Amino acid sequence: MQEKNIMMDDAAIRRALTRIAHEIIERNKGVEDCVIIGIKTRGIYLAERLVKRIEQIENVRIPNGELDITLYRDDLTHKSTDAIVHGSILPEITGKTVILVDDVLYTGRTVRAALDALVDQGRPKLIQLAVVVDRGHRELPIRPDYVGKNLPTAKSEIVAVELSEVDGIDQVSILQKDE
Repeated sequence: MQEKNIMMDDAAIRRALTRIAHEIIERNKGVEDCVIIGIKTRGIYLAERLVKRIEQIENVRIPNGELDITLYRDDLTHKSTDAIVHGSILPEITGKTVILVDDVLYTGRTVRAALDALVDQGRPKLIQLAVVVDRGHRELPIRPDYVGKNLPTAKSEIVAVELSEVDGIDQVSILQKDE
């Protein structure tokens, strides 16, 4: 049985998202012309939570969407030459500040795929990245603009972000990989 070290409970996740919402508002001097896009799967729910927090603070509803990066991943053995973002639901992003949301930032490859998918759909003015957990070990020069928690980890560990919408519980855990 894997040992599970809980690093963030539901209250810690809630506080981190509230802080990120305030940072988004402050850095962008409000949320005019901002769009929040969640990377499937858990990024979608985190993006929706951020939209609600910002709406509570600013009394403004930010357009949000879902980004499916499946066809943009560099670990696929076959990539269609006319790749389309099939499972994506996106508002207009051209000329907007897009805040891309994901659960964990690790190597940077998921974010690279998301950037490729986004620019195939339009030309944002600016793209920012928000993550609940930054665990390090980057393979690409990608850095988040907003971080819920920095969790230095070993490559032999797995960071699991569980959300009530998918997993029935809100928590962030570190597990040891089975050797």
